[in-house]
Amino acid sequence: MKRSTLILLKTLTWAACLGPAILLTYQAVTNTLGPDPTANIELTTGYNTLLLLILSLAITPLRKFVPRLGWLIKFRRLLGLFAFFYGTLHMLAYVALYAGFNVSAMLDDIAKRKFITMGAATWLLLLPLAATSTNWAIRKLGGKNWNRLHKLVYVAAVCGIVHYWWQVKPGVLAPMNLTISLAVLLALRPVLVWWQRRRVRPVAA
Repeated sequence: MKRSTLILLKTLTWAACLGPAILLTYQAVTNTLGPDPTANIELTTGYNTLLLLILSLAITPLRKFVPRLGWLIKFRRLLGLFAFFYGTLHMLAYVALYAGFNVSAMLDDIAKRKFITMGAATWLLLLPLAATSTNWAIRKLGGKNWNRLHKLVYVAAVCGIVHYWWQVKPGVLAPMNLTISLAVLLALRPVLVWWQRRRVRPVAA
């Protein structure tokens, strides 16, 4: 892929990833967040956290099954970091707008409200992944250790989906599309392992 094309695609990716945050900022400034601004902020940031996380997870199977899409690897880190960005906004919105920076109230919520417990677990799982997303961290940890650590992204994604389901009211199916997408990606993992083994298997004489 030409360098100019890659730069254009990265610019468009940045714009697309920042779009929801810019829209929320505009709505906040113009007082158009709706009848429940806090819920709107939480829903938007939470949804985009999961969406970007799932998109980042989709890159590996895509480039493995379709070698011509190998250039997508250059976007995986970017999508993952934006997922953490929105996850952090989601967490900060809860801390500031729901809990009012009351540590006692937050600890009580984490202990008693299971969807908040799962949300906190999701963010804590994403934290070390974001912190070790640099080339320096890869060199320090070593490739194998880095890969082992970053498999936590699958656990974080599952926890995030569970958090979403536990947060919505019974009968609301808003998390279904993201759930199906993640389920497909998880199901592809053993298929991908089989596919890779099949490709490197020596041909019998």
